Amino acid sequence: MNRKYFIVGVIFLILLLVPFIADVTSNSFITNMATRFVIYALAAVSLDLVLGYGAMISFGHAAFFGIGGYVVAIIGFHMDMGDTILGWAGSNSALIVWPLAMLVAAVIGLAMGFLSLRTSGVQFIMITLAFAQMLYFVLVGLVIYGGDDGLSVSVRNAIPGLDVENSTVFYYVCLALMAVWVWICRRIVNSPFGMALRGFKQNERRNINLGYAPMRYKLTAFVISAAGTGLAGALWANYALYASPDMAAWLKSGEFMAMIVLGGMGSIFGPILGAAVYLGLEQTLTAWTENWMLFLGPILVLVILYAKRGLFGWLAGSRSND
Repeated sequence: MNRKYFIVGVIFLILLLVPFIADVTSNSFITNMATRFVIYALAAVSLDLVLGYGAMISFGHAAFFGIGGYVVAIIGFHMDMGDTILGWAGSNSALIVWPLAMLVAAVIGLAMGFLSLRTSGVQFIMITLAFAQMLYFVLVGLVIYGGDDGLSVSVRNAIPGLDVENSTVFYYVCLALMAVWVWICRRIVNSPFGMALRGFKQNERRNINLGYAPMRYKLTAFVISAAGTGLAGALWANYALYASPDMAAWLKSGEFMAMIVLGGMGSIFGPILGAAVYLGLEQTLTAWTENWMLFLGPILVLVILYAKRGLFGWLAGSRSND
């Protein structure tokens, strides 16, 4: 059996068994921690679609994470107040709210990507960072929605036939959505579209000479990535029952990037392992010191120096993480 798929199988098997492990150990914190991990993994996989395959270093993806969370929180806020949103009475159905969060994130991603992709290199990094910070300060300025204090969510979005208020059920919902998104991203990167996107990363001039339009491919990937990150934000708001401007801060984008670097760029499965390692290190090191990032930095340096394809690539032992 291919070592890469064996590792992936082990990871997903452990994820499936998390609630059972929590029951056996009588430790519900394990399920809550795993839920957090799955949501972050979904966001990291989405970012890796543009970072690892399109060589677009975006420091603005936290904006989409924040947008997804605030769509959930704002709709819930108006429903609790008995108000309408542009004449719409609102909905607590996850089948409506979560796709809407993805749609809003995708539209913002379309506008951000259309402007940002007119630049490249350091300029692209800075303009995506600028857009994220603009959104962050807009959210801070929304006093009606809590401003800097954020906005509480009174109840999770409902799914017919499922009790999402139950932490185990909600965990499996998040895991299922993450697995589906990973499958979608795998299909994308292995499709002709994905091959063209990777071609721009390797040699953009050659791809242009072959007749491929870089803006079209890169912008499409950017919008898809934004939608996935928006879904992660919507799940986070349901998990934490809270949305705050910090969800859109550039530090959150940095966390997503750290997960990708740890797990391995250009690998759909790498960011999943990276998210697990990152959050595991955070949980372990914060028990010793509040300055846990002092230890994370050297670990990242060691991974970059000695496992250039990330931990997943190192474990899989293959030249390519795809």
